[in-house]
Amino acid sequence: MKKRVTLLILVVALVMALTGCTEAQKVSHNISQNADNFNVMRRLTVINMRTDKIILCMTGKMSIQNEGNNELAVLVEIDHKKGIYQKHLVYLNEWTMYTVEDISGVSVSRYDYEIEFMPEMIVPVKFKADEVIEEIEDVLEEE
Repeated sequence: MKKRVTLLILVVALVMALTGCTEAQKVSHNISQNADNFNVMRRLTVINMRTDKIILCMTGKMSIQNEGNNELAVLVEIDHKKGIYQKHLVYLNEWTMYTVEDISGVSVSRYDYEIEFMPEMIVPVKFKADEVIEEIEDVLEEE
């Protein structure tokens, strides 16, 4: 019974997550997640629009966040195995602009998602799309 309740909750969450989203929105979200998890090679280029000169160019596995106040926070993975990361702050003004390119390309599924329950009071649980599909197929076979 507990397994079916959990499955029902997951199916409802899946339906709610997929309702109203276009395929492009789902793929865009999955690509952004991969980039923020340092799985995508990106190039950040900052250009002085007054002189048309490149001020800064960074290439690597990076997560880029707009910190507000005309500032970008760039988190760069240096060595995943050793846990070495760097944080760079890039200030932008009215004469600068930036572009971010995905230079490696990444294969993502429009159906791939994860739900994680990680409060410290309970054992962490992670559900993946392929596991949920198997559970649904098992339940359908039983009926």
